[in-house]
Amino acid sequence: MIDLSRRSAIGAGLAAAAAGLAGTASTPAWGAAKGPFFKRTGLPIGLQLYTLGGDLAAHLDEQLGALAQMGYGAVEMAGYLGRTPQQLRAAFDKAGLKCPSSHVQATSSPAQPGLADIDKVIADAKVIGVRHIVLPSSPVPSHIDMAPKPGEPRAAVLGRLASQLTADDWKATAELLNTKGKALKAAGLTMGYHNHNIEFAPLGDTNGLEILLKNTDPALVQFEMDVGWVVAGGHDPFALLKAHAGRFTQMHVKDVKATTKTNYAFQQDPTEIGSGIIDWKRLLPAAYAEGVRGFFVEQEPPFVRPRLEAAKISVEYLSAVVA
Repeated sequence: MIDLSRRSAIGAGLAAAAAGLAGTASTPAWGAAKGPFFKRTGLPIGLQLYTLGGDLAAHLDEQLGALAQMGYGAVEMAGYLGRTPQQLRAAFDKAGLKCPSSHVQATSSPAQPGLADIDKVIADAKVIGVRHIVLPSSPVPSHIDMAPKPGEPRAAVLGRLASQLTADDWKATAELLNTKGKALKAAGLTMGYHNHNIEFAPLGDTNGLEILLKNTDPALVQFEMDVGWVVAGGHDPFALLKAHAGRFTQMHVKDVKATTKTNYAFQQDPTEIGSGIIDWKRLLPAAYAEGVRGFFVEQEPPFVRPRLEAAKISVEYLSAVVA
């Protein structure tokens, strides 16, 4: 576990872990001279569109254009924003942005097909240009009542989810991922899973994320590491990458403040990339060495400045960071 109140301790731990990764056979040949990470790898800096909040749907073309001007080259969807797949593709093309990844819930809704309608998910992905389908969180099983009780704060409701998810619940999610992953692979797409911090709630000597990793077929299921939620769950992203080399192929580049406390109830103190406690100069190449090829900035609310301004701060840091 990580004590986030001790900035120096976490920094030293992450640095040591990164140094260990640097000696692995899978480390890329960076060459003698260092330079900006994304320039050297040729990878685009992406943004998870959830970051931009509710205004995005009303100002889609304007905000996508702003992202491209800032230096973003890709986006990841978190819903259809009231558009058809054809309209989304046209908007991304107009801005000059690729959309290689999309978060898709387990169940369908009027706003977006879910994994339950996998044929529609596949058809839409091919129109938009999406290659990676990501389940953003485990479905809530029927035995857990998520209705708030009188006077119950939101954090308590979310904490109840983490405390009541069982090993069998996580195994059921793993089975869902394997099944849908098989269908997606046949269509030339990939199935992924994105973590929050509920996956790190202890279940005896294991946790939800470990159960998912153990019970999914690596040939069918990949993982998208959300670094901010890993740290908020009290774990070390370097250690996870090293322990499960090749399983994490995408990453949410998310920073948190030192005031973030370990919890399993969707709580963190967010901040722009480069102004938190995560050492991106070491983590970016460590992630690349272990197979991560999709990097998407994501920031959680509350925001202390306008969302587009926050996105600009993050991409400017990442564009210049030498790793």
